[in-house]
Amino acid sequence: MRDSILIHAPIARVWAIQTDVENWPAWQPNVTKTTPGALRPGSSWTWSTEGLEGITSTVEEVRAPHRIVWGGPAHGITTVHAWTFTAVPGGTLVHTEESWTGAPAEADTANLQAALDASLDAWLHNLKKRAEQRS
Repeated sequence: MRDSILIHAPIARVWAIQTDVENWPAWQPNVTKTTPGALRPGSSWTWSTEGLEGITSTVEEVRAPHRIVWGGPAHGITTVHAWTFTAVPGGTLVHTEESWTGAPAEADTANLQAALDASLDAWLHNLKKRAEQRS
C-alpha cells in the first residue's frame, strides 16, 4: 500500500512529530501506547495500534529528515514500513509505503488490504492535522 499527502508545515516539524514515537498517542488516536526510544538503525520500540497489542518495530534505515524505514513481526505478519519526506514549495510531501507478508495477510488479503489502506490514510491525515496546528 502507498499513500501521500501534502502537509503545509516545514519538513523539520513534520519529521520531529513523526519520529517522536513516545508522543504518537497524543495525536494518533489509534495508537494506545508506545515505549520510549530514539529512532536509529537497529533500535526497537513496542507499541499498540488498531487493537494489535505489543507490536515490536525495528528501525532499518534513517536519513533525517528525509527517510525512515521500520518493520518487524506482529501477530504472524511481517511488515516493512517506509516513510519519505520531501520539502516542497508550501510545505512537506509525505509518502508512505507499507507491505505485509505472512499467513494471516495471505489468508484474508482483501480485508487486511482495506484495513491497511484506511489506517495509512488516517495516519497521514492525523499527521497533517498535528503538523499544521499553530504552536
